[in-house]
Amino acid sequence: MLWLKALHVIAMVTWFAGLFYLPRLFVYHADASDAMGAQRFQLMERRLFAIMSVGAGATLAFGFGMLVRSPAYLAMGWLHAKLGLVALLILYHLYCYRLMRDFARGRNAHSARWYRLFNELPSLLLIGIVLLAAARALGMSSSSHQSG
Repeated sequence: MLWLKALHVIAMVTWFAGLFYLPRLFVYHADASDAMGAQRFQLMERRLFAIMSVGAGATLAFGFGMLVRSPAYLAMGWLHAKLGLVALLILYHLYCYRLMRDFARGRNAHSARWYRLFNELPSLLLIGIVLLAAARALGMSSSSHQSG
């Protein structure tokens, strides 16, 4: 189980690195005024999206592996809340794809300022996910101290 958790966290870090940086590329892309610069950003965005998608898939796969290994977690409220935040994260990821495709088609509808604000959403989701996981760990830790 510890190996699954470690791999889950490593994959999650990869995913979040992309979720933090891709919208930042969108900020710069929205401000790009020359065709060569726009092409460079499109290439960077596609490559980063591919890497972060691998991270997302691995995060979900290792998380699923942990649930298969310990299905009792499915009865716990903190996990339901965490999975809800993960679902929002997946929607954010998919929306990033749509934004990337809009840029590639020359149909960007947002300003650099909008992308700066959009870039804050994964931070809020990360905070919620980590706090839920930490609360679970603290809850297990305090219950083991009380019973011992």
